[in-house]
Amino acid sequence: MPATETFRIPKRRQHVSTARQRIHKALADWGITDELAYAVTLSASELVANAVTHCRTSYAQVEVTLTLREAELLLEISDPDRNTLPQRHDSGPDEEGGRGLALVEVLADAWGCRQEPYAKCVWALFALVRMEGAHVPSGL
Repeated sequence: MPATETFRIPKRRQHVSTARQRIHKALADWGITDELAYAVTLSASELVANAVTHCRTSYAQVEVTLTLREAELLLEISDPDRNTLPQRHDSGPDEEGGRGLALVEVLADAWGCRQEPYAKCVWALFALVRMEGAHVPSGL
């Protein structure tokens, strides 16, 4: 049976660090450390920051779900602005932002987004065996 951690944060910049801390703790509780934990935490931080920045729904919450299944970890970030889908673009050297999805693309084995009836979800998939030092925790 997969292990799952789901929580919500208010759509405010100051809560991105809260999401990052909760994700880091969940990964540590599952025995996931080193490069994989870093890649997942950094990807989550970028995707949560994107949701907070680009969601046009007032007083929204961002939902974060981590699902650990046998040899993979699925990260899902959802917000209620279902019509604003992420678009990866190449940022110029002088631009301050716009590199988050490119970073997720490098760190994750796959990523994408989907529209749901009342939300959109941006997801990233990580193989547990790909990263050096990563392992599938016992009992899963």
